[in-house]
Amino acid sequence: MLDYITSNLWQLWTVLAVGCLIMELVSGGFFIICFSVGAVAAALTTLIGGLGLQVFAFVVFSALSIFLVRPFALKYLHDDKPAPVSNADAIIGRIGRVSETITAGHFGRVAIDGDDWKAQASTTKHDISVGQLVKVVGRESIIIDVVPATTPNPTNKPA
Repeated sequence: MLDYITSNLWQLWTVLAVGCLIMELVSGGFFIICFSVGAVAAALTTLIGGLGLQVFAFVVFSALSIFLVRPFALKYLHDDKPAPVSNADAIIGRIGRVSETITAGHFGRVAIDGDDWKAQASTTKHDISVGQLVKVVGRESIIIDVVPATTPNPTNKPA
């Protein structure tokens, strides 16, 4: 058994490389993949050298990948741009039209782009009547917080 393993070390390095790739898919930090590169280099050195050369190739290529390839990959694959807002958070700042009166201290409804949201006006002490324009200033679960809008934003047409 030991003879088989020592004569087929390329298989061990290949399994290590694939295992590191799988772990990288789970983590996504471009760190574990560097060890996969080292394992591939070690597997290739089984053609020309013994275990010492393979371990040396693994260490050298893993280190080179960590210090040279990883920063390049992080720079070009992970932008410093903030993640785009999606789903319900995308309506914050939007203008809508009251479809059911929002009474002070209670709830009403606001229509935005064909969707009807349960809404509250926590910053105002007055009722907001049907047809008035409101601006979404926050969200708590599925209830939006609105304030009366003075003028609609031309790029953000009311519902």
